Amino acid sequence: MTLTTPKIAFIGAGSVVFTQGLLADLFAFPELKGAHIALHDIDAERLATAHGAARHIADRLTGPSGATPRITAHAERRAALEGADFVINIVQVGMRESTRTDFGIPAAYGVRQTIADTLGVGGIFRALRTFPLLKSLGEDIAEVCPDAWLLNYTNPMAMNVQYLTRATGLTRVVGLCHSVYWTIRDLSDLLGVPHEEVTYRAAGVNHQAWVLRLEHQGNDLYPRLDALVAENPGLRRRVRVDMYRRLGYYPTETSEHSSEYVPWYLHHDSEIERLRLPVGAYLGIVDENIAEYERTRDALASGGPLTVEGTMEYAPQIIHSITTGTPRTVYGNVPNHGLIDNLPSTGTVEVPCLVDALGVQPTRVGSLPAQCAALNRGYLSMNELVVRAALEDDPRSIRQAAMADPATAAALPVERIWDLCDDMVRAHADLLQPSLRTTLGH
Repeated sequence: MTLTTPKIAFIGAGSVVFTQGLLADLFAFPELKGAHIALHDIDAERLATAHGAARHIADRLTGPSGATPRITAHAERRAALEGADFVINIVQVGMRESTRTDFGIPAAYGVRQTIADTLGVGGIFRALRTFPLLKSLGEDIAEVCPDAWLLNYTNPMAMNVQYLTRATGLTRVVGLCHSVYWTIRDLSDLLGVPHEEVTYRAAGVNHQAWVLRLEHQGNDLYPRLDALVAENPGLRRRVRVDMYRRLGYYPTETSEHSSEYVPWYLHHDSEIERLRLPVGAYLGIVDENIAEYERTRDALASGGPLTVEGTMEYAPQIIHSITTGTPRTVYGNVPNHGLIDNLPSTGTVEVPCLVDALGVQPTRVGSLPAQCAALNRGYLSMNELVVRAALEDDPRSIRQAAMADPATAAALPVERIWDLCDDMVRAHADLLQPSLRTTLGH
């Protein structure tokens, strides 16, 4: 059945720049120009800015088509969710202040991070301060829009999806990330092959999936990539290329991200120099995002120009496919219920998914190459400990997760890891569930 006017709730709509890109993608589909866009944020100024930006984008992109979206802003979350067909979660709990803490305290212990949103100490505590929000959001969805699809963009993706499905019982949950799409686009450009002519298959875990097949007109593109790497010393100074050369499969996330999930790079000054790793890079990205938000806010207030480009994100494509029945393939993060044989069944995996009127349908991949699965299993084991900490009210599991994290373990002895976790708990205590605010010492 086709939904002619789906209701799409944006939770954390005050992430204005990302909200704008998603709306530009949504309104690019003629069938979605009459959708109801319900915006929610707890920050009144950001919500008002998101509302104004959404109205501006709708006026510009729906134009003479005759379809006019309904755009509403809600300080109260349940009002935004009431009757929603789709819920897009883009909340960042703690914002810039918490992100600075995620970098600053570990750095004082000698732990280097580049992005700090997926694994490591930063990933652990970003997850733990997000879980309470996810639980209450899931409970609201179960009550006021139980048939809605929850499309999650909030990191750490794999931990959040695992927690959501286990803590709330929701089944229509999929985590979305653009890393696979842009990896293939970048490889296509590097190889001089039109992106639309490349066929590929990737699978693994979020920010550490692997390009298992890469082909053009039935021909394997990996030999061509090997030749480029061999002749270009600059390419060999990238972490993801270094990992590809040693593991045989190209990773689907940037070098900055990839360096954090293994013990080989960030703890070594020589590797940071060889591979040009920007320690603390995400702090600059956060500052730029805030500056971009402020430019948007000021442009709306002054009536100045507001330029928004589409982002090719998966959420609008999923909404279009489910709404119209148009089949397409996206990459989604979903519970591993028999999808990848040699990864834990309790973990969240990233696999291709068919999307049509029946919803998001993950593809069974089988087994990953052993060396790729070995890294992914360590990643998922660490995730399991973080999720267990929250589900079982067990503060020891937080420390055990940090001990299991490869980059943290490479940098610190266990006593210092526990001290670091105590300091992080103290710093983030107000955002953690009460049972996890305990400091444990050694």
